[in-house]
Amino acid sequence: FLERGPNEPALEWEKRTRIALGSARGLSYLHDHCDPKIIHRDVKAANILLDEDFEAVVGDFGLAKLMDYKDTHVTTAVRGTIGHIAPEYLSTGKSSEKTDVFGYGIMLLELITGQRAFDLARLANDDDVMLLDWVKGLLKEKKVEMLVDPDLQSVYVEHEVEALIQVALLCTQGSPMDRPKMSEVVRMLEGDGLAERWEEWQKVEVVRQEAELAPRNNDWIVDSTYNLRAVELSGPR
Repeated sequence: FLERGPNEPALEWEKRTRIALGSARGLSYLHDHCDPKIIHRDVKAANILLDEDFEAVVGDFGLAKLMDYKDTHVTTAVRGTIGHIAPEYLSTGKSSEKTDVFGYGIMLLELITGQRAFDLARLANDDDVMLLDWVKGLLKEKKVEMLVDPDLQSVYVEHEVEALIQVALLCTQGSPMDRPKMSEVVRMLEGDGLAERWEEWQKVEVVRQEAELAPRNNDWIVDSTYNLRAVELSGPR
């Protein structure tokens, strides 16, 4: 849905929210209702197909893996698309349903911003080439409105944008254990449990930020959790 001709209109906000929910339901089905479960391993905007009614269908299973429910992960050579690959998969080759959750979070950011997960063109403006880093930078500067795709021409629902950003940040946490399951993502998008989960996330981030600012005697220890810094977003209204 990011690919469109020069004369094609941008996707309306309402259609983007339908894509977010439809693709979340599709991934939840692959993870929780298939036996063995299916790990897609390449969740991105380009692999979310739309039917004539703009209903989202998860496509391109070229990198998908089957996983027994008793297993926690599968280990393979790292494959996927730069910008969408979860940190633990990149560093260890271990993929699980939580690597799909990370990719889904990045896809949400693509939906919101209209930008690609990895884009060297952002260097021209001294911006981060990785979409997640670019988004976190703007959130740190409290410039939420600059995240939204300008092609929407300000025709969107502000509290829905904030909710999708919150879900995206929950999905792209550095530790896979901290990320929600796709079934939880579906419930949050349907309005159940996001406020509580976001409040919990913010409390943890405050503690982490305080720990980062505290003087340490072991500066040589590398933090390998890829934790996000605290950002300020209002809760769902």
